[in-house]
Amino acid sequence: MRGMPVTDDATQSIAGVLHDILINPDTGRILGFFVIGNTVMTDRVFLSVSDILSIATRVHIRSSDALSPPEDLIRLKSALQDPRTFLGQRICAGESGRILGLCSDIQFDTRHFAVEWIFPRGWMFMKQPIAASEILEVTEEAIWVEDPLRRAPTPDPSPDGEGNAAFLKIESPFLPRRGRGVGGEGRVRT
Repeated sequence: MRGMPVTDDATQSIAGVLHDILINPDTGRILGFFVIGNTVMTDRVFLSVSDILSIATRVHIRSSDALSPPEDLIRLKSALQDPRTFLGQRICAGESGRILGLCSDIQFDTRHFAVEWIFPRGWMFMKQPIAASEILEVTEEAIWVEDPLRRAPTPDPSPDGEGNAAFLKIESPFLPRRGRGVGGEGRVRT
């Protein structure tokens, strides 16, 4: 999403571009975005998620008056000073302490602005995505997740318990559904 234009719906002008994201590390909710790049505002300003009308190929807001310096937002002061981050943070397995990679990307729901997936990157390649439900804690040192090697085995869904099911219905939230685009409506990767 970095570099995505922010459009003022009142004047249909570009108010700036997204630069960074602010996530509450305790809840996984997105609090807002930092915006830069307008000719009037060269400094970094903050856009709260409550001021966003929609997100598509650009972020639509009611008015550029919604953009304000982050220092002016008293209710976000603790979140702005919190050193815990998501993007660029090391991801570690909870019990073993094994490093799974660095968080290179996130996916969030644009209706509730909640983190759904984090995407670790290894030395050269992307690794297996991790669901937000598997996050145990976010500290200054790392994002701690359930150890993928110590997960309980999933029960066999077949009727006879030996894998001989005639048909298994598998639904994935990432497969296109009728009336929706790929990935479903309202899901965005940064």
